[in-house]
Amino acid sequence: MNNPVPGRLGPATNLLPAGSAAQLRAEGLAVTLGGRQLFADLDLTVTARSRLALVGENGRGKTTLLHVLAGLHQPDHGQVHRVGTVGLSRQSMSVHDGQTVGTLVAEAVHRAHAALVRLDRATELLAEDGDGAAEEYSDALEAATLLDAWDVDRRVDIALQALDACRDRERPLATLSVGQRYRVRLACLLGAPADILLLDEPTNHLDAQGLDFLTERLRSHVGGVVLVSHDRALLADVAREFLDLDPTEDGRAHLHVGGYDSWREGRRRERETWEQEYAAQQVEERRLTQAAQQARDRLSTGWRPDKGTGKHQRQSRAPGLVRAFNRDLEALEEHRLTVPVPPARLRWPDLPGHHGALVRCTEVTVAGRLARPISLEIDGGDKLLVTGPNGAGKSTLLGCLAGVVAPDTGEVWRRRGAGIGALIQEVPRWPDDATADRLHERQVGRLVSAGEVSDDRVVALGATGLLDREARRTPVGRMSEGQRRRLHLALELAARPQLLVLDEPTNHLSMALVDELTEAVCATGAAVVVATHDRQLVRDLASWPELRLG
Repeated sequence: MNNPVPGRLGPATNLLPAGSAAQLRAEGLAVTLGGRQLFADLDLTVTARSRLALVGENGRGKTTLLHVLAGLHQPDHGQVHRVGTVGLSRQSMSVHDGQTVGTLVAEAVHRAHAALVRLDRATELLAEDGDGAAEEYSDALEAATLLDAWDVDRRVDIALQALDACRDRERPLATLSVGQRYRVRLACLLGAPADILLLDEPTNHLDAQGLDFLTERLRSHVGGVVLVSHDRALLADVAREFLDLDPTEDGRAHLHVGGYDSWREGRRRERETWEQEYAAQQVEERRLTQAAQQARDRLSTGWRPDKGTGKHQRQSRAPGLVRAFNRDLEALEEHRLTVPVPPARLRWPDLPGHHGALVRCTEVTVAGRLARPISLEIDGGDKLLVTGPNGAGKSTLLGCLAGVVAPDTGEVWRRRGAGIGALIQEVPRWPDDATADRLHERQVGRLVSAGEVSDDRVVALGATGLLDREARRTPVGRMSEGQRRRLHLALELAARPQLLVLDEPTNHLSMALVDELTEAVCATGAAVVVATHDRQLVRDLASWPELRLG
């Protein structure tokens, strides 16, 4: 059975739950996008007991594979067989005129409500016709029971409250923030769950309470779970298998079992082996090239008869030199670089420190967004962790520090000439046809013209390792969320800022990059302010001074 999953939430409305028999079975999947093969010959089975994480660098096809499993994207090759119901939560969410919170809730509970209506009708028929309606009544009762239809509205309300989502059914979605809309949709999916949940970055826009609720719901879910997430704490708490879509030495996706720590250690060993084998082949190629060149030099010298004595001796050595040269040349030609180039690691630029204050806030508030007056000073090299629940004003405070939000009361002072790089939660709106190389060129031109950086101090786009050559030539309209996030960070690093303001810096980034980024911001000489709900990042930055809002 191969049923697509319609709608924004994704539950297949024409299917009943299959319980322990629920399954997704993918056979020989292959997908190529924009001339780039994301994966090929991929086999995968997801059951009601699965807790599977899809992991890998940004742009490797995690979201695409999730959509293939859900039936929203057709693979170039292969097929997916589905048994039971499937629920999908996407990263992005479009909003149409007239849609309300109640629209999303109604979509989520539709099957359960329809089952109850059917049961009511079957009950009436049973009273009228007796044995003639018994089979219909039995089927209707089974459907309502499988859907736990009597309790669905209460479960959705519990999820809405736990995720701090809007519960006003009349509230237009267009009046909610991106994060608020996302929490409503996620609550609907968790409140009326399908057999198999496919979740794409489910922790985005959740605070600590919401993260705890999500973790518990996924751990206790009676069906299967497939996760794409940057949240290392969630994966450590929930996932038991990891399908790594990162480039590998053999070009195939690798499945790791045994939990988060086992996957990280296995991945580390595989990457180190790959890098060592690649380095060894490079060394051998250089040795063979040098040997062939030396043989060529000896042959050239051997065939040149000098004046005077030794002429015949030199000529008599020529056949041996020719044979030696041919052997070295054959060895070089036979040597092939069978190990592909390993993926680049993050190369953090040298960011300048500064003595004295860079930014100072005095009794700053922003109406409706940052109610509590905040005073703080950021000196060169300072590190600060900003935490607190959704709506406490973390993003607003960081916007004030970076100069993109004006306070309603209080003052913000910035040292003249201080370079500030700001990584906000949502990437800038770039033209869809612009490439990373072109955007970097424009950014550098603007910075140099404004005197914010000299040509010789600009950080080249390729120097950070954030985007490979292919990604730098890809129009941003075809980039993944993670690739755009990487580009945003690279552009902010271009001028070597003295202060980095990072709002949820782990959003949409691969776990490998998050680990490297965490190490880099701890070691950099620049001042860094981080606002985050990422529980693992909070643990990693536990030694930093913390400002808790709310």
